[in-house]
Amino acid sequence: QVQLVESGGGLVQAGGSLRLSCAASGRTFSINRIGWYRQAPGKQRELVAAISSGNITNYADSVKGRFTISRDNAKNTVYLQMNSLKPEDTAVYYCNAKRVVFEYWGQGTQVTVSS
Repeated sequence: QVQLVESGGGLVQAGGSLRLSCAASGRTFSINRIGWYRQAPGKQRELVAAISSGNITNYADSVKGRFTISRDNAKNTVYLQMNSLKPEDTAVYYCNAKRVVFEYWGQGTQVTVSS
């Protein structure tokens, strides 16, 4: 089992920045990929950014150049630095981890960007 706890969401004005954190615990040693998804009201959940065990990253086109995913293996924590935030970035952000054939989700953290 893997447990994921997100933090760092909040309310920010357009153009501002936030940093989300996802602390992983449990069987973290075999996580293949960990990342962030988001879901806005009335929309499907979408991948925002992810990082593999080999430190390969991928981003949604809508956040490239504005968001950066990184990891601190010593702390079992993944970060999402979000800069130049836009109102359309408003959503609940979920941490996601894939381990072997299993998938785990955090409880989500709200990010609201005001115009």
